[in-house]
Amino acid sequence: MNALSLYDRCMPDSKHLLIVAHNPSANTQKLVDASLRGARHEDIAGVEVKHIPPLQAGPADVLWADAIILGTTENFGYMSGALKDFFDRIYYPCLEQTEAMPYAAYIRAGLDGTGTRIAIGKITAGLKWKAVQEPMILHGEYRSQFEDQCEELGMLMAASLESGII
Repeated sequence: MNALSLYDRCMPDSKHLLIVAHNPSANTQKLVDASLRGARHEDIAGVEVKHIPPLQAGPADVLWADAIILGTTENFGYMSGALKDFFDRIYYPCLEQTEAMPYAAYIRAGLDGTGTRIAIGKITAGLKWKAVQEPMILHGEYRSQFEDQCEELGMLMAASLESGII
C-alpha cells in the first residue's frame, strides 16, 4: 500500500488543495509561502495542501485536486510563460474531468495586471472552472501586505473546502 492510499484510508473525507504558482524571485516565494501558511492554518483540518511549480505540475496533479490556487507574475502584460505552459499541458487531459473546479488566482503585477487577469479568465472559462473570487492583483512596488492577502486567500480556499462551501 502506498503512502497516499494509506493517507486516504485514514482521512477518507480529506480534500485536496493544489497551489500552482510561479515564484521566480524571493518576493514571489514569500507569496507562495504565505498562501501555504494560510491553507495550512492550525484551525483547518481535513485538507491536504501542496504547492507544485507550474513547470512541474501536470494533469494528474490537477485531477488530484478539489480546488486550485493559481499564482503568477505579470510578464509583458500576460501571465508567466510557466503558467501558460501548465495550462497548455493540462487543458485537454483535464477538460471534461475538472468541470466546475473551484479556483482562485493571484497576480503579482508590475503594470496593472489586466491582461493577465483576462488571459487566466479565458483559459479557466474554457476549462469551465469556477472562480471563488475575482483574481487578486498585487499591483505596484512590493509590499508585505501582499503576503497577508495571499495568506488570507490560502485560508479562504482551505476553509471553504473543509466546510463544503466549494
